[in-house]
Amino acid sequence: MVGRARARLRHGGVIAYSTESCYGLGCRPLDVRAIRRVLAIKARPNHKGLIVIAADFEQVRHLVRPLTAAQRAELARYWPGPYTFLLPASRRVPPALRGRHDKIAVRVTAHGEAAALCRALGTALVSTSANRAGQKSLKTAQACRKAFKDKVLTLPGRIGKRRKPSTIIDLETGRVLR
Repeated sequence: MVGRARARLRHGGVIAYSTESCYGLGCRPLDVRAIRRVLAIKARPNHKGLIVIAADFEQVRHLVRPLTAAQRAELARYWPGPYTFLLPASRRVPPALRGRHDKIAVRVTAHGEAAALCRALGTALVSTSANRAGQKSLKTAQACRKAFKDKVLTLPGRIGKRRKPSTIIDLETGRVLR
């Protein structure tokens, strides 16, 4: 299944995969065409920006401006885990991914299947809940296949035990946004 996911992503496609609290929709983080597909499938406004998950910080290092040693140490206290941090976006990050913001939302996931998927694919993934904007997040592969049909390649998996989405924290200010 990883081979099919890799091929789908390489051609600008979207996948659905299990995360900490629900299924997520994802694509490669620098593929603007695929990001636009994710936004269209969700009917999500493009000014909001999207989260990127990774197996480790190395997978997202190119998406953020250099961090201080203190900032890296702060992130290490929370990662891997259910904490998404707003970090200063590098110039490489397309507006389609960061929305109207100058920061990018990044999480090093503790969900074993999602982390293993990022490792196997050799890339971080855009990660937004698998649902149309304003509707309930989908919790199973079957629900994703029914909702998205062939628009999305749905991977088998089990979501984690979290009931709520990740906590979002602005690293610079310490402000909790969600």
